Amino acid sequence: MLSYSVIAYIIYLWIGVGLTLWVAHILFKNAKVFFSDIFNHNEELALSVNHLLKAGFYLVNLGLVLFLLKNTYVISSYKELFEVVSVKVGGIVLLLGAMHLFNVYLLFKLRRKAATTPHRLALSNGEEHPYFGKSIEEELAEIKNGELEE
Repeated sequence: MLSYSVIAYIIYLWIGVGLTLWVAHILFKNAKVFFSDIFNHNEELALSVNHLLKAGFYLVNLGLVLFLLKNTYVISSYKELFEVVSVKVGGIVLLLGAMHLFNVYLLFKLRRKAATTPHRLALSNGEEHPYFGKSIEEELAEIKNGELEE
């Protein structure tokens, strides 16, 4: 028969890895819209950044799951088994929640920055459009210096 510690390891790993995979899937699926908006509907760049963040999310969370795997408690009953597993799973859930809130905060911050950044229009030859590519500061400087064409 398996010892209580081995049972605790198995339960903990199933829950920890399962939660990490589930949360990563949800974040990846729902972040696509934000990244598309942030990167001015450049779907390839949005998907690439989303994949990179998903890989980082896996590395951090699975690394923590494995790091917290070590058990220093002597487990001698099912009651103690569930207490140990619940403490460990609680730590993983708290980390996943903190990382989720941090990711959402960054997404909204990036989205706000992207919304306030003027998008420059370019001509087909790659040059900037003479009237629609300038920032307000550049337009005001030209008006002040009398450089605008009539």
